[in-house]
Amino acid sequence: MSLAHPASPSAAAGDFVYPQVCAAPADLRTGSDTAVKPHTRRALPLRVGTRGSPLALWQTRTFLGLVTRFCPVLRNVNAFEEHVIATSGDRIQDKRLADIGGKGLFAKEIHEALLDGRIDFAVHSLKDLETELPPGIVLACTLKREDARDSLILGPSCGKPDPADPFGALPAGARIGTASLRRQAQLLHARPDLKVGMIRGNVGSRLAKLAAGDADATLLALAGLKRLEMADRASVILDAEAMVPAAGQGIVGVTVRAADVELHELLAGIEDREARAVSRAERALLAALDGSCRTPIGGHARLLPDGQLHLTGLVARPDGTFLLKRSLHGAVADAERMGLELGDSLRADSPADIFFG
Repeated sequence: MSLAHPASPSAAAGDFVYPQVCAAPADLRTGSDTAVKPHTRRALPLRVGTRGSPLALWQTRTFLGLVTRFCPVLRNVNAFEEHVIATSGDRIQDKRLADIGGKGLFAKEIHEALLDGRIDFAVHSLKDLETELPPGIVLACTLKREDARDSLILGPSCGKPDPADPFGALPAGARIGTASLRRQAQLLHARPDLKVGMIRGNVGSRLAKLAAGDADATLLALAGLKRLEMADRASVILDAEAMVPAAGQGIVGVTVRAADVELHELLAGIEDREARAVSRAERALLAALDGSCRTPIGGHARLLPDGQLHLTGLVARPDGTFLLKRSLHGAVADAERMGLELGDSLRADSPADIFFG
């Protein structure tokens, strides 16, 4: 699909004719090198679905900025229309996601709008996107990854942060606010004395709850803090091997209808090769583990200086009494195979009840 000039007066109102191929600027040529195919007509505006949090809107607008850099003419034709969709995960704030159906609740209503034709594509935090998408929906594009690490935010009752001892600033018995079983399991494995309570909400509301004394400390994805220009709120940045991130953390993913080949082709032009490789490995790891929504699972892949792909996976009990972490590395072309292999290895050596609890 290529987008170029507005339709001639003979074209139907609201349609857009694009007779020439779009070419990505040099700094966006991180995806497919194949030219995008020409097409004849597309109704505008293209409707993009998103959650309504400040971070979700930032991600959506950044994505649209990339698309318009890829096809600059779209800036001048009112090509896009944001559709904010309230999800079940956003509405229900007093329960853990594990207790109400899992992280897929951040995408359920957005998937429905995509399948119903109310939107043309949707922008997600990839870590909130279930491994197996509903029939008729595909992950068409992954954008350049922001820092995947977690950060520890300390309240006034905590000591001075020490990067060499990331949890040392937490007093004995400190109350840690998090809704993530993955973070909880790794924290309690390292510090069984800590008390974990649930804090949910967007970045701003979680920081407000910490300031109000609802917890002594909390953890947030560094990517979200950076995107919201709040990275200075991170007291300690946790190494990805010490606190294994969620699969897909820091990556923005865009979904479309499987039948919408034209949009799929357009989005292929802005996909980031590295994000595609690491996300394939991490999501394959999740697929192999196939844990319940109550299973703490971490997965983090990165490219090594020699071009090899390094993948770390983790499974644990929510209370931290069992934790198994393993890594392997191999060729980028084998990303999916690596994820499946590591996931099978972790599953084989973990107690069965971890996956069926």
